[in-house]
Amino acid sequence: MKVLNRVLEGVLVFLMVALVLDVFWQVFARYVLVNPSSFTDELARYLFIWVGYLGAAYGTGKKIHLAVDLLATKLAGSKWGILQREAISFFIIVFATLVFVIGGGRLVYLTIILDQRSSALGVPLGVVYAVIPISGLIIIAYSINDILQNRLKLT
Repeated sequence: MKVLNRVLEGVLVFLMVALVLDVFWQVFARYVLVNPSSFTDELARYLFIWVGYLGAAYGTGKKIHLAVDLLATKLAGSKWGILQREAISFFIIVFATLVFVIGGGRLVYLTIILDQRSSALGVPLGVVYAVIPISGLIIIAYSINDILQNRLKLT
């Protein structure tokens, strides 16, 4: 998981730098050069989509995602608390599989089959939407790792 964390951190840093530079250029071109760029808005939108999905996967791996943990804090350290975390990880796996991997994979497949392209960049939308099943697989990997780590705590 350390390698996955490092790769994801590197990709997220790269995407954020690209996003900041893109938005900076968009503002500079619009207000200083008075000649707005035609592609920067669309590129910023797609970079933000990738940052959002991969950031959610990274947050899952680092356990910094939004969660309601009232019961988990009361049961912390007990076997019931560990089992509850396993149940939550299981439901995350089910959700990520159904929504991200299957649903997102179908979306990617349809946009590739229909040859849908973005208007300004001309990029196949399947490339843009590919982040959905990718982040789903990463979330599943992190959740399986959480279950395995919890199993080690039970023994």
